[in-house]
Amino acid sequence: MSTVKNVGSNVESFKHVSYLWDDAKAASMEGDEVALLVYRSNLLGADLRLTNYGGGNTSCKAVTKDPITEKEVEVMWVKGSGGDLGTMKRNGLAALYVDRLRNLKNIYRGVEHEDEMVELFNHCIYDLNSKAPSIDTALHGFLPFKHIDHLHPDAAIAIAAAKDGKKITHELFNGTIGWVEWQRPGFDLGLKLKKCLDDNPGIRGIILGSHGLFTWGDTAYESYINTLEVIEKCAEYLDENYGKKKPVFGGQKIESLSKEDRLKKASTLAPILRGFCSSQIKMIGHFSDDERVLEFINSNDLGRLAPMGTSCPDHFLRTKICPLVLNLSAEEDVTNVASIKEKISPLFEAYRKMYADYYNACKHANSPAMRDANPVIILYPGVGMFSFAKDKQTARVASEFYTNAINVMKGSEAISEYTSLPRQEAFNIEYWLLEEAKLQRMPKPKPLSGRIALITGSAGGIGKAIAKKFAAEGACVVINDINEERLKSADAEFKKQFGNDSSSSVLLNVTDKDSIEKAFAAAALAFGGVDIVVNNAGISISKPITEHSIEDWDKLYDILVKGQFIVSKSGIEIMRKQNFGGDIINIVSKNSVVAGPNNVGYGSAKAAQAHLSRLLAAELGPDKIRVNAVNPDAVIADSNIWAGGWAEGRAKAYGITVEELPAYYAKRTLLNEAILPDDIANACFVFVSGLMNKSTGNVLNVDGGVAIAFMR
Repeated sequence: MSTVKNVGSNVESFKHVSYLWDDAKAASMEGDEVALLVYRSNLLGADLRLTNYGGGNTSCKAVTKDPITEKEVEVMWVKGSGGDLGTMKRNGLAALYVDRLRNLKNIYRGVEHEDEMVELFNHCIYDLNSKAPSIDTALHGFLPFKHIDHLHPDAAIAIAAAKDGKKITHELFNGTIGWVEWQRPGFDLGLKLKKCLDDNPGIRGIILGSHGLFTWGDTAYESYINTLEVIEKCAEYLDENYGKKKPVFGGQKIESLSKEDRLKKASTLAPILRGFCSSQIKMIGHFSDDERVLEFINSNDLGRLAPMGTSCPDHFLRTKICPLVLNLSAEEDVTNVASIKEKISPLFEAYRKMYADYYNACKHANSPAMRDANPVIILYPGVGMFSFAKDKQTARVASEFYTNAINVMKGSEAISEYTSLPRQEAFNIEYWLLEEAKLQRMPKPKPLSGRIALITGSAGGIGKAIAKKFAAEGACVVINDINEERLKSADAEFKKQFGNDSSSSVLLNVTDKDSIEKAFAAAALAFGGVDIVVNNAGISISKPITEHSIEDWDKLYDILVKGQFIVSKSGIEIMRKQNFGGDIINIVSKNSVVAGPNNVGYGSAKAAQAHLSRLLAAELGPDKIRVNAVNPDAVIADSNIWAGGWAEGRAKAYGITVEELPAYYAKRTLLNEAILPDDIANACFVFVSGLMNKSTGNVLNVDGGVAIAFMR
């Protein structure tokens, strides 16, 4: 058995990788090889220079007791299908009997029958509660080492994707790293890795052509340090060669815009691009102007390298066959929507045709049907990179993977020539029946998947309840408020409950046009646009008319009416750019139709909101933008509406105390029910859930039943 030769290196010398091993923490797991595997995996996954999100896999082999025979058996724990090294826990591992796994070679029928081996892995499972084994299981199983790392580090893939990568590998590592030519992952590749080891005893790792790196050790630490050392050496070699033989990416062709101008241009253009990319299903966007991206898209070699596509299968699966490069100059006026659409529309048509031609030229008799032909990655020289996918996480990860691909191209070009996967090989990965089966197993999309909602005043009360409901149903939500402290608290709450990719936050004053425009620009940068606008922000002032000041009147109309007007206007502009319709929901009030005492300012402003809703519904029908209203009443819980004397004013009007208000409001309803923020959120969801796509101009009362507020 080969062992690592260089353990004990000076870890402080690492410049291109992060050494994160904690001896004390590892010592607390001594004797538990599986715990050490999880620990090592998390450390490797924490450094994106070592592997991508969801990419790579790790394993360990240890002797344990068979639960049936009670005899000692060798078991391999390996990262299961669909997991991520950085966040993986013990339940993310698959556990298999090593002898059974290796005995599968006795019934292996050859590379033409690769796929049937994955199902046979199930006959080798030791822990019936473990994760499903991945296609890479055999790659670990046939190697004899106790601990193995298979990663996709940019530095190693740059060598693996170089035209003469095999020669470079041999010279760089003096024969201590083996080489296996490109082959789709599977059982046969596992056998090839074992043959490479048998032919080259004493090697410390293997580079897979165009793919990645295998390294190992007899302990978790040996494997970890060996992995870091090999990647560090690859990165050092690339670093020494950047710009040595030729300028990076052929030298700079254009200058980037300033950071401020890049973000402004990107936020203006994103909804237009999102509209084109959503011709089949609604997509969520992500934008990056990372320096590595700018170096590539501003270079002379962009036109040569971008159409070649990526090399590593992990990159390719998430970024598609190749990116779309926009034919816009960095100085282009992207505010002229009609002109921009006319200019870039042929690009999307050509891309879809290219993708269809690729599919038709490469498909097999049993290939799955062609998927969405729109690009995932869109490059705008001088500005940045857009990515579009079914949800924010997938779009963000696609952007990260293409950045990895850029790193690979940069490295390969510095030491040799970059080579991408042949189109047929790329197709065989993209439309692999096992990949298709994985897609089919994914959960059904939630009702609001692919949709983006901006709910004004969503850091508390009704607005927060609406935002939480929408996020729970799959939407990306833009949390906003005029109160910065309240907004920070809500943002942290949403991140904890729904994850980092489901929401963004921005300060918003609905009476300030600039603030509103900045909020919608932030939504476009964060997610690509906006589909749903909920005008919820509001205040209430209850006074007899003789005590009602002009300042009170102006404040009510500025926030409730003017705010609804300006917010809707900005939202409509983005929805029209996207050109696939949308929803505007206005949170109005029972008071818009019911005349009560001490309510002249608030009630009349609410009536204006209601009629503005009807007017917009009439105007926006041709744009497929639905405008509906929800009329709540007496929503007391966690609502700002009861601040500023409103509760005291209403109690005085009804001749009761403030403490008696909740019961008073409940008793006056036909259903004798108190109304909660969640009730309003559910009503809003009804309008946007897809069940009422042919309804606009409606009002939904959520007041427990107040007869004098009936609309008809």
